[in-house]
Parts: sequence; C-alpha cells; structure tokens
Amino acid sequence: MKERVGVVGAGLMGSEIALVYALAGHDVRLADRSLDQVGAALARLGTIVEKGVARGFYAQVDGNAALARIVPSIVEDFADRDFVTEAVFEEVTVKAQVLVALDRACSEGCLIATNTSTIPISTLASRLPPVRRARFVGTHYFSPVSRMKLVEVIPGFDTAQATTDAVTALCVGAGKTPVRVKDVAGFAVNRVLHMFLIEAVRLVEEGVATPEDIDIACKLGLGHPIGPFELMDVTTSSLCLQAQEIMFDAYGERFRPRPLLKQRVEAGLVGGRNAKGWRR
Repeated sequence: MKERVGVVGAGLMGSEIALVYALAGHDVRLADRSLDQVGAALARLGTIVEKGVARGFYAQVDGNAALARIVPSIVEDFADRDFVTEAVFEEVTVKAQVLVALDRACSEGCLIATNTSTIPISTLASRLPPVRRARFVGTHYFSPVSRMKLVEVIPGFDTAQATTDAVTALCVGAGKTPVRVKDVAGFAVNRVLHMFLIEAVRLVEEGVATPEDIDIACKLGLGHPIGPFELMDVTTSSLCLQAQEIMFDAYGERFRPRPLLKQRVEAGLVGGRNAKGWRR
C-alpha cells in the first residue's frame, strides 16, 4: 500500500529519508524552513541518484521517478499525510518546535516519527499532547540512508503497538531492516559505537597509533567498511561529541567524551563538507 509521506528537515538525513520512501513508490512531501533549502536538497539528491545509477544501486527510471515523487513543501501542507518523519537538528528544543508544528498541521490519524540517534523518544513525546503520543515513535536511520539497511524502531512509553507495527512495515516496504530497541538514551547501536569511538580517540591521545593507522587496522582487522576517524569526519566530530555528552549525562563516566575530541571541536576541526577533520 502506498502512503502519503512527509519529511521535515532537508539536510543530509531528512533528504535521503525522503528519497528512500520515494524510491519505494510513496508520494513524498519534503519541508524545511524555506523552499530554497528544499530545492538545494533536491539538487543534492539528483547527484546522489546519478551516482547511484552509475554504480548500479538502482535503475535510471527508478531514480528519476523517485525524484519526481518528492514535492517541495511547508509543514502546513501536511494535513493529508499518513506518515510524517521529523529529521531536524539533534537537539530537544529544535525537535520540540517541529513537533508542535506537526501537531497543528497533521490529521488526528497521522503517524509521526522522530529520527534521532540519542534522545529518548518519551522525552520528545512529552512535547506532544497526550492524545498524539500513541501514534508517535522513534526511527533511527543510518547514514547514508539510501544505502544503509538498518533502522532502529523505538517505541516510547505511550506508543501503541499498532503504531510500532505500522512503522516497522513501512520500513520493510522501503527496503530497510528494522530492529526494535528499548527507549533509552543512545538506543543500541550508538551505545556500542561511541564506546568504540571514545577508545579510538584515547589511543591517539596516548600515542599508540595515528588516526590513519587506526582506520586501516579497523578495516583490515575488524572488517569494518570505514575506520572510526573516517566515520567521525563524515558524520562530524561535533555531532559525535553531542551524542557522547547526551549519553554521559544518562550513563556517567563510561561515555565521558575524550579531551582531544572536545579540543578539536572547539578549534573547528569537525570534518563534514566544509571543515578540516581527523583525516582531511
């Protein structure tokens, strides 16, 4: 069954979530603070589709047809949506503002999901009226969303089983492999990942090995497709630090961010598209 899908947030995660559901044949509306931002996101998606076709990830017709199914929108256009995902900045107050807007715009029966990597779902659910919370759930996609299969599906305290089942089915229909995870800070994968990243930074602090050699060792010795420092450069060290601080608040000493990571973030060495990171 094809659903009317909405995505709020036209950044790296949100735009690719929109692409995934468009590739699955759904009618998708993509919103952000301005239509110009959505237009820029669609241009980026065009490049992603072009490269994906060249590498054989999907057919030319699939990619072009998917892009045509993504309509630039504003949140106020979401009244007819069946399923909406917010995928904005990983900060409670920012997400809360979007959830308040979605509560005003969406129909009573709309399923609302939050794409978050660390924030407990019930914390975000508290920003919605009680009548909305049964139809609210967490979905943690992994970057790049158009390539990575995993989605953590996280019900909050008040999430109805029917909501969890429906969103899980939507993920499966979009070619993802969902796993159900308890509503705790950091969920499952990020708790494992950030212990790994913290130890990797500690190795550099202690002079055990360079970032470059640790990346090589993890790829060849552990079979990882990307090393920890390459990963931090892709996702940005600032986002990694933010996630670790959330988990440090929740769990204490074992997730304390390393001083070198904090120092590099404060110096602007965060990676991403526009800044120097560990490896570039």
